Amino acid sequence: MVLGAAESAVLSFDVGGTDIKAGLVDACGTVLGMRRVPTPLAAVRPGEAVLDRLAELAAELASEFPDSPARAAGIIVPGIVDSVAGVGIYSANLGWRNFPFTAQAEKRLGVPVAFDHDVRSAAAVEHSFGGSKEFNDVVVMVVGTGIAAAVFSGGKAVTAGGFAGELGHAQVPDPDAGPGATASTILEAVGSAGAIAKRYHRASGTSVNGARDVLLKAKAGDALAARIWSEAVDALAFTICQCVNIIGTEAVVIGGGLAEAGEELLEPLRQRVDGILDFQRKPQLIRAQLGQDAGLLGAALNARALLGGTR
Repeated sequence: MVLGAAESAVLSFDVGGTDIKAGLVDACGTVLGMRRVPTPLAAVRPGEAVLDRLAELAAELASEFPDSPARAAGIIVPGIVDSVAGVGIYSANLGWRNFPFTAQAEKRLGVPVAFDHDVRSAAAVEHSFGGSKEFNDVVVMVVGTGIAAAVFSGGKAVTAGGFAGELGHAQVPDPDAGPGATASTILEAVGSAGAIAKRYHRASGTSVNGARDVLLKAKAGDALAARIWSEAVDALAFTICQCVNIIGTEAVVIGGGLAEAGEELLEPLRQRVDGILDFQRKPQLIRAQLGQDAGLLGAALNARALLGGTR
């Protein structure tokens, strides 16, 4: 039987700063042949190096599943992404600038390609099927080594040519500025999981295995760890309240590594947000539900939209 376009399999690629996740996704949303491989880091022609690796993975999947030929592909990447133009505008970690991903990927893969931002695509899945689906004005924050976000207003994703949602670079009060100082820094430098670990190490001289270790030290009575964790919560709350004031956010979904702390993060964060806001609508703070594969599923939905499937 020959499947219609919307019933066909699609290739899905979630390109991260460390790993690429790849798979063939059938019409039921089942990921076939899931692979996780290191992301190639090339000083010269970094975009081409990534696409060469994706072409190799596509060939492996085609060989493994000859009865499920892919009719389209979805590729998602970090950084500043113009999905309409199909261009990776900038990636600080992977090194490309103004790289024409869609055009170059279609040459290598031989199928139509949907190209988009990693957090925006994962957030679309989370917003459609996760805990925030009942809300129209939502921010989905992924808080890990860095911080990125996707913004939904009136139920629609706000993209601004790829520049919307850079909350990691939003200005927040700098807790290291000293008493009475009014200096600012970026949210990512205080509120990310990476920053929590780095700030503790810098202040104590003791290495820790991530933000979770800092939280555990705080719970065990380490005053420095408790202060650094509290300052991270303060910075996140400050930015969430800015979102509420500027765009009327009614729900914030927290994902990424820091969300693994669960209510030990969310409960104090709710208290800080509620304490800052006055007459404004106080947002629901929700832990992301769909886990680490949301990006892969988001890329597959992007690809399926090219074939007439729903997105």
